[in-house]
Amino acid sequence: MPFDVASVRGLFPTLGDGWIHFDVQAGQQVPDAVASAMSTGVRALPVGPRGAYPQALAAAEVEQSARRALADLLDADPAGVVLGPSRSILVAALADAMSAEEWDGEVICSRLDDEENIVPWLRGARAHGAQVRWAELDVSDGTLPEWQYADLVQRRTKVIAVTLASSVTGAIVDVAQIANYARDSGALLVVDASSAAPYVRMSIAELGADVVLLSPARWGGPRMAAMVVADPARLESWSCVSMDPRATGPSRLEAESLPGPMLTGVVASVEHLAGLDQEATGKRRRRLTTSLDSTYDYVQRLTHYLVNSLTQLGRVHVIGADAHRIPAVSFVVDGVSAAKVAQRLADNGISALSQVPSRALSRIGVTDVGGAVTVGLAPYALPYEIDQLARVLGSFG
Repeated sequence: MPFDVASVRGLFPTLGDGWIHFDVQAGQQVPDAVASAMSTGVRALPVGPRGAYPQALAAAEVEQSARRALADLLDADPAGVVLGPSRSILVAALADAMSAEEWDGEVICSRLDDEENIVPWLRGARAHGAQVRWAELDVSDGTLPEWQYADLVQRRTKVIAVTLASSVTGAIVDVAQIANYARDSGALLVVDASSAAPYVRMSIAELGADVVLLSPARWGGPRMAAMVVADPARLESWSCVSMDPRATGPSRLEAESLPGPMLTGVVASVEHLAGLDQEATGKRRRRLTTSLDSTYDYVQRLTHYLVNSLTQLGRVHVIGADAHRIPAVSFVVDGVSAAKVAQRLADNGISALSQVPSRALSRIGVTDVGGAVTVGLAPYALPYEIDQLARVLGSFG
């Protein structure tokens, strides 16, 4: 059965606002089920998960439910799911928790990553005197060549931070290949899967990652983050950063507990992902597999149509038109700044991003031509909306 985009759109009341939402990197639209769950959580969970009385016990159960839901996305152990307000805060907590011995060497960062998986490592390296090495992107297409890690990763490599898919060029990285180099050196592999998670079925074991970052807002969940550790036992080897010195397990890397309403929203958002394909049945992990496979097929076809539509416009240049990608694309318009393009799109009811902080785009050189516009497709996107985007961009001549 074909992906039922009409039914999917019905899950998002805000799509009735008349706008075309191509700004998924800033957060997908929120499904009604997620908003309702969070609203219920506000009323039912006003306290934290510490205590023996009913509301505290309910908050503790919701916290565990959130860990289980996020673990299902990666076929991981819930005991390794660390919750926090943002990716950057979670990565910073991990960097702080690592021992001096774990910092005695080199850190490899990628130019393709979001700042959230770069800046905390740069600060940690500076504080501990560790050397930073960079994995460079191919400026011709915005991809990250995996072969360079054969030379980058050495005996002294302690951390490798890399994205699974770029939020600006959409390029997908062969993380499993990089994981082989990480294993050979004993380096900690930290993978940011935030941009890929709404579309790609993943297994933390198949990725070969030690730590995986997730941002539920990218699939319509609340603005928070998760850091999934492949081996939960490893959590006990890191220093505790929690305000509670008695904290155990993933709570050791959580400065404070997240509010209950956010956690109810996380659970609802993962259930939302699992229900995108109406034919998905069985336990949540199985339903996620079916739904994400269907979603991926749909958005890949739509992305192909998007790239083809843009490349046919004379003044529009897509970065990495032929790259294997998630549904994220950045482009420049000859002679027109990104800010002006984004404003023209907004004037015509299309949400798009411009001047996104990105080392990748800067490396490619878009700042020299006024910046790039970034668009992303959600499972509720339509071919008609891409036609509207092309029409507005065509007005530049």
